[in-house]
Amino acid sequence: MRDYELVVGIETHVQLSTKTKLFCGCDNDAREAAPNTKICPVCLGLPGALPVLNAEAVRLALRAGLALNAEATLVKKTKFDRKNYFYPDLPSGYQITQFDQPIVGLGHVDVPMGDTPFRVGITRAHMEADAGKLTHPEGADYSLVDYNRASTPLLEIVSEPDITSAAQAKAYATELHNLMRYAGVSDANLYYGNMRFDVNVSVRKVGAKALGTRTETKNLNSFKAIEKTVDYEYARQVEVLEGGGTIVQETRGWDDTKQITYSQRTKEDAMDYRYFPEPDLPPIVINQHMVDAAMGEIEYLPQDIRQAAAAADLPPREVEVLIAEPTLAALWYQINIENPKQSKFAFNWLIGDQIKLAESRGQTIAESDISSLTIGMVGSLVAEGKLSSTNAKVLLAHLWDKDGGAMAVAEKLGLLQQSDAGAIEAIVDGVIAAHLEPVTQYRAGEIKVMGFLVGQVMKASKGQANPGLAGEVLKRKLEVSDE
Repeated sequence: MRDYELVVGIETHVQLSTKTKLFCGCDNDAREAAPNTKICPVCLGLPGALPVLNAEAVRLALRAGLALNAEATLVKKTKFDRKNYFYPDLPSGYQITQFDQPIVGLGHVDVPMGDTPFRVGITRAHMEADAGKLTHPEGADYSLVDYNRASTPLLEIVSEPDITSAAQAKAYATELHNLMRYAGVSDANLYYGNMRFDVNVSVRKVGAKALGTRTETKNLNSFKAIEKTVDYEYARQVEVLEGGGTIVQETRGWDDTKQITYSQRTKEDAMDYRYFPEPDLPPIVINQHMVDAAMGEIEYLPQDIRQAAAAADLPPREVEVLIAEPTLAALWYQINIENPKQSKFAFNWLIGDQIKLAESRGQTIAESDISSLTIGMVGSLVAEGKLSSTNAKVLLAHLWDKDGGAMAVAEKLGLLQQSDAGAIEAIVDGVIAAHLEPVTQYRAGEIKVMGFLVGQVMKASKGQANPGLAGEVLKRKLEVSDE
């Protein structure tokens, strides 16, 4: 298989997070709705029902274009077209989409992937109305159709065939998922299909210029499935070619149980859809003012988080864990602005104990009373030696349900460290007197017992002694007494 190289392009359908659908006033969120309860004559393509464009969908598409580094291609005239095909989930017999004048033109995505980042070109991104959803009951000789999804606003992002491995395909899809969420374009919930990936795979002899015949595996909704699909299709296509066969241009599906792709239907070309301009919708002129307004709505993108994290000397791999959770990243980013000295403390807590705490409470941090100011203040108390790292976790757990002020709650709960040298000396004297054997061992050169003695000081102080100061006082007293 080393004689063949892999070529991958990905078409991504992103459901725009508008309140209503693309061309009507029906609710755009039908995740928990009963089938066919979020529909109207426009959704059903009934004769005489005219579409009216949702302006918010245009604004979100412009934000997506900026996130895709396509700013230079946004100021333009764009229009809608009819894409004609017949399928049970498309009651009108055509889809309203964009053909030759998409709202977003050339752009690119810079993808982080360990030590080998890479760039994927974006060919275009166009708006379109989604179709309905077919369900095929097992063992039945019929299908069920739900039109709740019909006419929901989609942005289809088409990449260049710049991806050359399954790992790159997964990394690109992951970064695109991040970009759409950070730009506020979509909820991008993979489980509910707010973001779906169609993966085009072809192979060619190493050094060949022409692309091989591609297959398109549709509607993947997990990054793992994307990676597995690419690996499987590469091996399958090479096996076909090595056996003297030819690759058929077709649409395929992914069977997650069997971990294989399977043929669904022959893949159509653009000419088969008989595109023509949508007669019921006028062209749209995108001006610079609209683009500037969209730019002002984007606070920051994943790369801004990475740059700030690099400046704070945070580990890149763990930073990607933070970026994968925009709510956590937003908190950290705010703390890094408000209290930059505590950005590392905040980072460690957010991707560590916070996750365990959220799971135990059955709440996300967004549903708690924890704020960026609270986390920064707790970090400051640790930095000032007023709070141990252990008690910082205890304090934040108490503040999760009711934020009464970090300092006030720490005092009320008796969590503040004792940093009074005189008080700690008295405790240390008592520990030395009560533990003569480990004291003798330390003075004989067994310095590892120091940890035990510090622990005894902490126990005697009920966890309130500053451990660093306790260690210093212990060492000074033990060494002085030994002279």
